[in-house]
Amino acid sequence: MRKVPLGQSLQIIRQGSLNWRAERPIVVSFEVTDACTCFCKHCDHGGLRDMSRDMKPADYRRYMEELKPVVVQVSGGEPLMRDDLADVIRAIRQPNGLPFLILVSNWSHMTIERYKQLCEAGVDQFSVSLDFPDERHDDFRGHAGLYEHLSRIVPEAAKLGYDNICLNNCITSENVEHINAAADKAKEWGVNINYSAYSPRRTGCRDYFLTTTEQLDTLRSELARLKTRINSRWVTNSLTTLDATQKYFETGGTPGCKAGLRWLVVTCDGKLQPCSMQFKRYELGEQPKMVREFTAHNACDECYVAIRSSLDKPFAQLLAENVSGFFSFSNDTPGR
Repeated sequence: MRKVPLGQSLQIIRQGSLNWRAERPIVVSFEVTDACTCFCKHCDHGGLRDMSRDMKPADYRRYMEELKPVVVQVSGGEPLMRDDLADVIRAIRQPNGLPFLILVSNWSHMTIERYKQLCEAGVDQFSVSLDFPDERHDDFRGHAGLYEHLSRIVPEAAKLGYDNICLNNCITSENVEHINAAADKAKEWGVNINYSAYSPRRTGCRDYFLTTTEQLDTLRSELARLKTRINSRWVTNSLTTLDATQKYFETGGTPGCKAGLRWLVVTCDGKLQPCSMQFKRYELGEQPKMVREFTAHNACDECYVAIRSSLDKPFAQLLAENVSGFFSFSNDTPGR
């Protein structure tokens, strides 16, 4: 994964430090639509939804001015279902180069032309869902032909040299034995990979949570091998995140969630939520109220999703890991 350029790195560190002290979110996830092209087994979204209430591109500027996030995740649903997605990205991007902008998508609607357009609009990283390194991905996502499409479009986009594509593999009981095979596929396609953990809270289904001795032994073995590959650069998780992910499955949860404080969700119709699995809603301007009413009393331990795993650390550790792994302190922006 290419490192963040010098100017943007300094802006991230400065604004992130200010947000931490001021108890504003470091990361905001904009769910720009609830509609989706897939029916994923581990997700509570899926299929066509009413898109008439989705915020307009210009609306996002008010949220950026109020919340001042360092990192923005644009997700859904499936954000590529919005024809005006590039305009949404441009509205989120600030004149100072912030935020670092991640587009989370299943890529079913991605073309090379659209990929280039979104890069130019301001996307820093494309997070592309991949549950299996083969056609089993189609069944898990409820979308026939999706893996074949990814196997063509992802390598083609990677050859353009932006080095900004990162596969996201959500670890479940179904795919735990394929953790390193997914990393192999990322390497084959010339892209990066990041791992997150399944949460039963999203759908209420515990079938995909790792519970048996055999599943947990497989997880330990796969992660032990994966840790030896991190220095090869295409695996983007930190060692501490992989350790915490393993502990999450072994203990059945991770307490101390800071949703609403360190990160939050903005729904497609403009409401603030602590996370995508906690549905107490607030208006823009009420984030301090969210912290008082929700975060201060939150006892939920049922997830260790990507945003939380990245932020659920002391500030000094968070800064050190990102400086060493992703920030650049030269004017060059080398690839892998």
